[in-house]
Amino acid sequence: MAFKGQDPVGCKIVINNKIVEQVISFNYIQSLISFEKQVDIDNKLSNYLKITGIINEMFRPQKILLKTRIQLYITPALWALLYGSENRTIKPRDISRITAAEMKYVRKTAGYMWIDDKTNTEIAKD
Repeated sequence: MAFKGQDPVGCKIVINNKIVEQVISFNYIQSLISFEKQVDIDNKLSNYLKITGIINEMFRPQKILLKTRIQLYITPALWALLYGSENRTIKPRDISRITAAEMKYVRKTAGYMWIDDKTNTEIAKD
């Protein structure tokens, strides 16, 4: 697939006398590669929220050490969110969505609810 500006343009690619199939998107090691970057961000955020939801259900903040919850966050959750991010451009809207998803987990880990009078900046400092 070639591009003219931001629009995909079909082209014929031949290797060893075989035409290479052209696709709009493909999955490569848990990362959706596509010229429609929005799909990849949506999948990453969905997986991230599933993982942090499982961590919150299985390892309640009141019953487990903060150090353990942070390690659980770094290992599977953050990896699911950031893996493959080096090959995409992140828009300001995407940064806002990623920050909101991260703060949802951090707020719960710190023991605050969204109705508490604490800003994300104050919670991040704690």
